[in-house]
Amino acid sequence: MNWSKPQISIITQRLVLRPFALSDSEATKTLANDWDVYDMTLNLPHPYSKKDAINWINTHQDQYSKQSNIVFAITLKDTNTLIGAINLAIRKTNSSAEFGYWIGKKYWNNGYCSEALKSILKLGFNQLKLNRIYASHIARNPASGKVMSKNRMIKEGLLKKQIKKGQVFEDLVMYGLLKEDFDS
Repeated sequence: MNWSKPQISIITQRLVLRPFALSDSEATKTLANDWDVYDMTLNLPHPYSKKDAINWINTHQDQYSKQSNIVFAITLKDTNTLIGAINLAIRKTNSSAEFGYWIGKKYWNNGYCSEALKSILKLGFNQLKLNRIYASHIARNPASGKVMSKNRMIKEGLLKKQIKKGQVFEDLVMYGLLKEDFDS
């Protein structure tokens, strides 16, 4: 991957994964401000304002330039409608990366995350030459685990009360995939 060039876009059967633009800030705010989206994610604040969206989008280019994180807007190919986000946070010293994603609630249960993740795994293993890609999800969000399992990721463990959301400590389920186990 040529990091000196602008961030690439990825086209799948139904989606386009592309860099975020500031023009996405209103749609990002609307999707990410949903309580149910916040409740199932690890890092979104709530409430989520347009200023939060602008500030977040403004971090993407610097992270990409530092080769530390690639963030994609998940959009519907036919309409260019923003439906969520997926990222790959790169740990160069370990030749690994952690991904995360969120999807607007009205787009849940359509297989969009599974489709986006498949392309992110290809990017990580085939272009970035990573050895390992991993992620976690809140234990009470088994749908996220299904997305990972569908992409042949292996459930590696459970971290009891690993994070605190509001006033509640949450368990995290860990998944990983090695390059040698990835079938591109």
